[in-house]
Amino acid sequence: MSDDVVRVRQRTGTGIGLVLALILGAVLVSGLPEDDGRPDGDGDCAPRTVASWTADDGLTGEFARYGDDAARADDWTGGDGTHSVRLPDGRLLWLFSDTYLGRVHRPPNPVGEAYAWRDTTAPLVRNSGVLMRDGRLEGTLPAPLFPDPAPDQWRWPVAARVEPRSPGSDDQVVRVLLWVRTAGQDPWVYGVPTATEVATLSLPDLRVESIVKVLGQEQVADFSRRVLFGTTLLEKDGWTYVFGGDDGRPAARPASHAYVARVPEGRLADPSAWEYWNGPAWQSRARPRPVLGDGRRTGVGSAFSVVRDDGTYVLFTMAAGAKGLTTVASYWACSPTGPWHGPSAEFAPALPQQGTAAYNPQTHPELGGDGRLVLSYDVNWLESAGAAVMLSRNVSLYRPRFVTIRLGADR
Repeated sequence: MSDDVVRVRQRTGTGIGLVLALILGAVLVSGLPEDDGRPDGDGDCAPRTVASWTADDGLTGEFARYGDDAARADDWTGGDGTHSVRLPDGRLLWLFSDTYLGRVHRPPNPVGEAYAWRDTTAPLVRNSGVLMRDGRLEGTLPAPLFPDPAPDQWRWPVAARVEPRSPGSDDQVVRVLLWVRTAGQDPWVYGVPTATEVATLSLPDLRVESIVKVLGQEQVADFSRRVLFGTTLLEKDGWTYVFGGDDGRPAARPASHAYVARVPEGRLADPSAWEYWNGPAWQSRARPRPVLGDGRRTGVGSAFSVVRDDGTYVLFTMAAGAKGLTTVASYWACSPTGPWHGPSAEFAPALPQQGTAAYNPQTHPELGGDGRLVLSYDVNWLESAGAAVMLSRNVSLYRPRFVTIRLGADR
């Protein structure tokens, strides 16, 4: 799962760590969308926060239905790192990090605390893709979707978007941000941050055409200062803004700072097109500066999400301190670079049972509308002792859950 929660499986590093990206030097990129050199803000920006929220039982139940379907032995039965992207033909591609495959067994006569379960030998892969059409999950792409880059390394997919194959092209592809992790020792049992990559998937068949390294972190000796990008992204005025963070102190909370990069539309897979916010300006080869996080009261969890609402940027993350195992907090800003205000309007979504924790809140704007915003959160077993057995004994403990949010004025 994340640095917010004790890792449930050292051999798999189940879950997600926090991310962003580092780059050294200082050379401005040319040939980009018009830019006055100042932070990107909106004149109609106003304070925003969570006004109300309700459990989305329908969407949560759809993943339970699909995961419990025992018709196939090679499809998704549980996973974390939940991200989504709408495809041009209307389908929704769901991307997951560590994923259980195999069959799920139902109790013959469910009573009391009886749960659907999977065999402890069920396959676990590092990533997967699941397709949804008209609100119903249809099938799992051959998994893992993204192969391991090297022994003892793996790829976790994060944010994705559909964009032109190249600027101005009518041919569209799916770009998927990937986090590369390398097996490590305590406290890096969920893997050492290694690199940010971008995969290109063809449409409509979703075949992996290429994977490009955008930002390597191998030369940064202090693992806690390595940053990866892609926990969330959004588009505005010809730019794609890509957020991420460092891993901070993996055994403590709050641990991490948020950062932001930007890329011209159609060039996510071009490392030379990336710009990083380093405090005074956007630069193409500079160490980025945090836009959020003081290491104490404010900061982000292992993964977070950003949306725009009426000109205001709203960020969702797990709360600071012990509440970070159960509680989602929000921040707002008039620009991707901040300043970010908050935290505010914390809420604690439902957990399936005692001993579990929530992490990785992610928004899914393609599922909202009419003032509603859909947010997912991942769930995992909190304690490492016996975690593998618990996740197999009760398959619902390692699946995303959903809430519907309405935003309002932050007073």
